[in-house]
Amino acid sequence: MKLPFRKKKRRKRLSPLKAGAIGLVLLAIFLYFGFTKFANPFASPFTIHAIVPNAGGLRPDSFVRIAGVDVGTVTSVAPVEGKQAADVTMQIQSNGLPIHNDATFWIRPRLFVEGNFYVDLSPGSPSAPNVKSGYTFPVQQTRVPVQLDQLFDSLQANTRQNLQTLLTAYGSAVKKAGPSFNRSINYWLPAYEYTSIVTHDLLGEQPNDLSTYLAKQAVVSGAFDAHPQNLENLITDFNTTANAFARENVALQQTVAQLPRTLRIAMPAFNALNAAFPPLRALARALLPGVKTTGPTIDVSLPFIHQLRLLVEPSELQGLAKDLSGTIPSLAKLTNQTIPLMRNEVRPASSCVTNVIIPWSKLEIHDKHFNSSNGFPPHPAYLEVVQFLPGLAGESRTFDANGPYVRLLGNGGTFTYSLQPGQFGSSLSKIAGVQPVPPPGDRRPPLKEKVPCETQPAIKSLKAPSGLGPQRMSTASTPATKALGKSITTVFNYELDRLFQQQGSKLRVAGTHLPASNGSAPSASQTGTTSSGSGG
Repeated sequence: MKLPFRKKKRRKRLSPLKAGAIGLVLLAIFLYFGFTKFANPFASPFTIHAIVPNAGGLRPDSFVRIAGVDVGTVTSVAPVEGKQAADVTMQIQSNGLPIHNDATFWIRPRLFVEGNFYVDLSPGSPSAPNVKSGYTFPVQQTRVPVQLDQLFDSLQANTRQNLQTLLTAYGSAVKKAGPSFNRSINYWLPAYEYTSIVTHDLLGEQPNDLSTYLAKQAVVSGAFDAHPQNLENLITDFNTTANAFARENVALQQTVAQLPRTLRIAMPAFNALNAAFPPLRALARALLPGVKTTGPTIDVSLPFIHQLRLLVEPSELQGLAKDLSGTIPSLAKLTNQTIPLMRNEVRPASSCVTNVIIPWSKLEIHDKHFNSSNGFPPHPAYLEVVQFLPGLAGESRTFDANGPYVRLLGNGGTFTYSLQPGQFGSSLSKIAGVQPVPPPGDRRPPLKEKVPCETQPAIKSLKAPSGLGPQRMSTASTPATKALGKSITTVFNYELDRLFQQQGSKLRVAGTHLPASNGSAPSASQTGTTSSGSGG
């Protein structure tokens, strides 16, 4: 059985009219997005907010520009609740990103008379963090333009009168103070010189010092802008201060007249202060190691302080006090006995050494005979005290079995001198003189034995004249020389005769007066004379 034949349904094609209409719609949409640069409705736009004190003529769809290039548009301008400010919402394109958190916004007029405005965006420094979509910039980072009507409003009648008064007073001051103004020109050069130094110092010592200063100054300026009432009060108070100066113009004039004198006095003080800074800095640098070691020193001393605290605790201190109870009375008794010793013995001796002996030992000895002949310059007295020691040491430093190589032998000389009544001396050469010359009559120096040493008259100099001393050479046949010769002959004969007897010789020395008692040599008292060693 054959099934009935069924025809297939054909799909209806678009008519050329419908296809053309759809193509025109798509072309119109493409051209609209291409020429208007309308944001993609399916993309998430980058949106930021900026709080401005006054939006002025800024409207939605106003341009946002960076360096004159459009990077976005203003989407809305709304008031901030509770504040006299406006919230400007902006949509930024990709060519305006990234934006940093220190970015600034300035509402500028496109044409001064036209009244259209745009937002001049400065994206901030690259070192600052980037902001995310929805970030709100505070009012301190925004600026608004000055409107022409605001400029006219600032020039009210009272302001214009004050400006006229200022210009009139300035003209009178310049007219009357013309010579003074001319004389002040001489001081412009140092003023500008110092200004250049200050300006150079504003550059700073380290990189980014100037930029940091400007950034901080921007913060200060932003604080002024954020609190206009305080700035207004500052200007009002300055007006009050200026009015007070105007009332006291005579006193102010006298004060200004004293400024040159004050500067002349102050400049040396400032110069001295500047000169004191380098040593002060050197002192500070020298103190740095000590300051740095203070901490380690304290750390090291803490254990000692801890042990010291343990030592002075009642348990330790009482035992120490008990141990010292027997010693303290003895120490007190010793102290009481030491005070008179120090006062009566040690102190006078120390004062004598300090005030008399040491100054005397530093005085120079001048001997024209010794110094000139040996080329030895004048020297202090304390050297004279020990100069004999090297000679004594040198005389006996070498020896053999017979004893030292150098031996001392007392002998007589050709010249005989009378030292004092009953005593004689002999020398191989004449005595050139003595220094100092002994006082006449063999008087002793004015030494007061019962006067303390510390109060004795101080010796100012060891210079003294030289001359013949009290010794006198005796060459004539006087009773003294005859007695001396007789004494020497007697002793010589006696010793020679005794030597013969010891050797068993039968020889005898004629004229020998042997003692009757002990057989010793005749003494000086027996001969009636006194013999001394050789004089030098």
